[in-house]
Amino acid sequence: MQTDRGNPHWVRYPGDAALDAIPGEDGWPVVGTTLMQLADPDGFARRMIATYGPVYRSRSFGQRGVDLIGPEANELVLFDRDRLFSSEQGWGPILNQLFPRGLMLMDHDAHRIDRRALQGAFKPEPMKAYCDLLNRDIASATQAWGNGADRFGLRMYDAIKTLTLQTAATSFLGIPLGPEADRLNHAFTAMVQASVAPIRRPLPFTAMGRGVAGRRLMARWFTQLLDERRANPGQDMFSQFALATRDDGSLLPADVVVDHMIFLLMAAHDTITSSFTTLIWQLAQNPQWQDRLRAEALAVAGEAGRPIAHAHLGRMELTDLAFKEALRIMPPVPALPRRALRDFTFGGHRIPAGTTVGINPAYVHTDPALWPDPLRFDPLRFTADKVAARHKYAWVPFGGGAHMCLGLHFATMQTRILAHHILTRYDISAAPGYAPRWQAWPIPRPRDGLRLELRRIC
Repeated sequence: MQTDRGNPHWVRYPGDAALDAIPGEDGWPVVGTTLMQLADPDGFARRMIATYGPVYRSRSFGQRGVDLIGPEANELVLFDRDRLFSSEQGWGPILNQLFPRGLMLMDHDAHRIDRRALQGAFKPEPMKAYCDLLNRDIASATQAWGNGADRFGLRMYDAIKTLTLQTAATSFLGIPLGPEADRLNHAFTAMVQASVAPIRRPLPFTAMGRGVAGRRLMARWFTQLLDERRANPGQDMFSQFALATRDDGSLLPADVVVDHMIFLLMAAHDTITSSFTTLIWQLAQNPQWQDRLRAEALAVAGEAGRPIAHAHLGRMELTDLAFKEALRIMPPVPALPRRALRDFTFGGHRIPAGTTVGINPAYVHTDPALWPDPLRFDPLRFTADKVAARHKYAWVPFGGGAHMCLGLHFATMQTRILAHHILTRYDISAAPGYAPRWQAWPIPRPRDGLRLELRRIC
């Protein structure tokens, strides 16, 4: 058994025998099932479900855990009406060294207090300011994409990643990144990759060592910026966080602001990059939908290159459906961990307090029992009548319950603006027979950067 002596609410791991009654497997000596899960998480999950059913046991990253599969499991864990689960203790072993005190790693009252303080950054007036900045930066960057690019030579994931870092710098931080961009991008990449590193100690020359070094760089950078933002706030998100107050009127402590900012900047940067890359790949394969979204964007904005007003974003309904379908096919966070705070029963199995419990949105999103022909791109799955006919927790790319993604509306806004400026300027296609391989963990991305052709149409 293990415990965190510094946290009186931390629940001990159950003894090995406590999980013996749950079907599953422990894998190889020492490494357990870790390497199998990292190499092919989707294949591993499908094999386990086929063999053991929707509740199964495995052993990864040094501990046994239980996966619960299906929309009912998603609802139980995410809605968590009885406060059975800890997000902090679920994500902690994975992220504590890299993103400590991020909003996703907080529970119950502490989470509620900080979330309420941070919500001001996503109110209508700040969102309008972010919209203007996104329009400006995305229009400028995408205009240059078609200049001299080789046929099928643009690496779309890399281009989107660079652009989302730039837009995060201006809308989140209120500054152009300039020469700092590469250092910060490398730090972000190292931190995200370290989250699933098999070696969990930050030893030199290991992925975790590089991730923790990236974390130190980011913390120094944001700490230096914080005093400036408190003295001279702007319209950016960091200024909103710097001035955020708790229920008693006190400012959030400086280190807390820095931790939240690093986490949310990572989330906005990497998850939007992954999600929008998935959408573009689907549109390259489905030109009829690309044409429909292009026509919608032109109807809303009036012409290519013209900014999309914040008040008009809601009219991009087909773009919203297409984005939801891309998130279904490849959610940016394929699996979500928690830890059980008390014993509970699910699917006929008793699961003891202290058990690491996981749900698997990536599997549920492509379960043919819920989604006919699940690998086919069909945005019309998300019309109001079809949504009403499905289980509410069959689609959970943004999580759910108290931990629903705080940046949900920002992500949706940025996606619509990206789609407008890219699709009204370019026709996007892939070489015949091209099929990129995707890395599933920790956030999905095409291994080769996604090589596409952009043919300028305006």
